[in-house]
Amino acid sequence: MTKAEIVTEIANKTGIEKVAVQAVVESFMETVKDTMKDGENVYLRGFGSYIIKERAEKTGRNISKNTTIIIPAHKIPAFKPAKTFVNIVKSNLK
Repeated sequence: MTKAEIVTEIANKTGIEKVAVQAVVESFMETVKDTMKDGENVYLRGFGSYIIKERAEKTGRNISKNTTIIIPAHKIPAFKPAKTFVNIVKSNLK
């Protein structure tokens, strides 16, 4: 499902104009990005959490040059679904 499909689905379910729904969806995504950029996690009870994971420094290999490289420690954004969300998806896949 794309962002446009999400906007259409919400507009159909709520009766709100697509332009207004799109503005809300865009604002939500910007807020999540800005919050995580500031180093904070976002918790949505019953849905999941947008968290920042820290990756440790590690040794990697450049196969084409056959050399060893050091990959520095870094942070990446991740999504961790809530248990209730996971259970809903699992029960519908059977």
